[in-house]
Amino acid sequence: MRMQRLAIALTVINLVVLVLAVTQIRSTLAQGTAQVIRGAALELVDERGVVRARLAVKRPSTVVELDLFDKNGINHVKLGAGENGSGLLLTDETTGTATSYVQIIARRTGTPETPKTTSITLKGSDGRERVLTPP
Repeated sequence: MRMQRLAIALTVINLVVLVLAVTQIRSTLAQGTAQVIRGAALELVDERGVVRARLAVKRPSTVVELDLFDKNGINHVKLGAGENGSGLLLTDETTGTATSYVQIIARRTGTPETPKTTSITLKGSDGRERVLTPP
């Protein structure tokens, strides 16, 4: 008799725990959005699985980049930020190397690899380039 009461009590406790767990899961699903998503990269893909946007931290230089791609997977927008400044690149509709683009760079000091500091570079499809820098 005692074992039967213990079995019934354990069954009731298990049912209560199960109901609470299902209620918690439904509550979590109802919220719909996570408060924080953590990771080294986030990619958005279209219905064909083609990457259309990527937000990533590039190692080892800890540069954060946001890239936007067209339906063919060609990168036409690049926004980056790092310890040496930030930049924005907007390219034309061509594939591969863009024939025309707008590039904005903001940094306090130049480096041997990138001697320009703050500048806006405009390049037309005819190959002519104009660089605007502060006086």
